Amino acid sequence: MQESKQKIKQKVTDNSAAIGVFDSGVGGLSITKCIAAQLPHENIIYIADSLHAPYGEKSVDFIIQRVNTIAKLLIAKGVKAIVIACNTATVNAIEQLRAQVNIPIIGVEPAIKPAAKQSISKKIAILATQATSGNQRFKDLIDLHHNGAQVLIQPCPGLVEFIEQGKQHSPACNALLRQYIEPLVNQGIDTLVLGCTHYPFVQHQISVIAGPQVSIIETAAPVTLQLSKKLAEMDLTANSSQQGQTQFFSSLVTKQQEQIFSQLWQEPLLLCALEHK
Repeated sequence: MQESKQKIKQKVTDNSAAIGVFDSGVGGLSITKCIAAQLPHENIIYIADSLHAPYGEKSVDFIIQRVNTIAKLLIAKGVKAIVIACNTATVNAIEQLRAQVNIPIIGVEPAIKPAAKQSISKKIAILATQATSGNQRFKDLIDLHHNGAQVLIQPCPGLVEFIEQGKQHSPACNALLRQYIEPLVNQGIDTLVLGCTHYPFVQHQISVIAGPQVSIIETAAPVTLQLSKKLAEMDLTANSSQQGQTQFFSSLVTKQQEQIFSQLWQEPLLLCALEHK
């Protein structure tokens, strides 16, 4: 795999440069929305690899290849930091990417540590994609942070596809969520971790199914905090008083895709085609 062997060289000293955020599809918009709200003066470039979504059922080699390709595209656009707003891409590809670049690379990992800390019943569950749930780095994180809690891992095949297609409120999606969540509730969990950046877009349904006794934890706020810290450490925080701009790119651009993006972003947006797919 040529991409993972070539050094991706860049040095950014311009604090007005954009932050690059990418995901296999629309899920990373949940992270991007938090970044835009908490760091309002930052410019953001968002890339969705929707042509290849979801990553959850792809091979590790394929995920690494796509992560490196998109990172190169973002670096060519002059970004000062990259957020891998995808749990599957983070657990499978972040270490090898960090070895190739010298700008901050922020990943997303399921919030196992805070979940285990706050659980009273000492039973927590993580909703994850197939690729994340079988990943060794993910299992090591659980071993490291479970804090004596029993951790139930629930792979959720099919769920990302509903969200990618804008069908997250459909009866079929609700039925799938019940199939995944009700057995966990029956086993006595009191904390549920959203282990995929797509899942916050069905958080309300998850909350209704799980019931008021189950706390739900997602990762947008801690990721944004980590990004903010890294930018400050490297003196790359935007010092403009102007509102930052967000640009949206995808490897699959259709009118329907643009509508789904706008719906999840909660305002109309222009979706641009990725130059190299």
